[in-house]
Amino acid sequence: MLSFEKNTNSRARSMRPTVRLLVLGRMSYLDALNVQRELATKIKSQQKKGVDPDNTLVLVEHSPVYTIGIRTNAYLPSEEERLKKLGADFVRSDRGGLITFHGPGQLVIYPILHLASFTQLCRSIRSYVCHLEQSVIDTCKTFGVEATRTKDTGVWIQGKSLKIAALGIHCSRYVTTHGAALNCNTDLTWFDHIVPCGLNGKGVTSLSRELDRNVTIDEVKNIYVAMFEKSFDCRVK
Repeated sequence: MLSFEKNTNSRARSMRPTVRLLVLGRMSYLDALNVQRELATKIKSQQKKGVDPDNTLVLVEHSPVYTIGIRTNAYLPSEEERLKKLGADFVRSDRGGLITFHGPGQLVIYPILHLASFTQLCRSIRSYVCHLEQSVIDTCKTFGVEATRTKDTGVWIQGKSLKIAALGIHCSRYVTTHGAALNCNTDLTWFDHIVPCGLNGKGVTSLSRELDRNVTIDEVKNIYVAMFEKSFDCRVK
C-alpha cells in the first residue's frame, strides 16, 4: 500500500507541466516585448502542430519606462512628452490596464503560457490572474509582508491603500503575455508623476519600504520562482 502511494505521488509530480525559466537581466521594455511575442508565436505554432508548448517564465528588469494599456483611449502628446523629459521611455502597449511605471529595482514577471497546459486554470483568464496574483502574495508573505488582492487589480498591502505589484495581461488563443511587476527596491518617486493604474487616492510601495531595508531583485528572484511553481503547480527549470 505504501509503495503504491509513493508511485502515485511520483507519477502526479511527473505530470506537472514544465515551465522554462528565462532571466533577461536589464532590458528595455520594447526589446522584452519582442521576446514575449516571439515566445507566444512559437507556442501558437506548437499548438497547431499538437506539440507540447514551450511555456516560459520570463523575469526581467526594465530601464525606466511609462506604459499605457489598451484601456487607455487617449493620452495627450503633451503628457507623453512631459514624462519623456523625466528620462523615461513611453510605450503604448497591448496589455490590459492603464498607465504604470517600470524601472530598475522592479522584478517584472512575464509568464508566456498556454493556459490549456494548466488543468487548474480551466482555460479561464480570471483564474490565471488569480494564480498570478497569488504567486506575488506568497512571495511577499515569505518576506513577512502581508499582501492581498482587492476589487482593484494587482497586489496590495493588507489594510492599506498601497499597491506593491501591478498586473496587466494580454491573452490570445489562450496564450498569455505581459504579467506582473513587483516593486523590490524601486525608486517610487517615478510614480509621483502619474496616477498609477488610474486609481486616484491610492499609493504605491515596495518590499524595501515595507521592511525598512534594501531588498534587491536578486534576493527576491528565486523565492518568486518557488512561489510561481506552488501557485501554478508546475516545475520551473
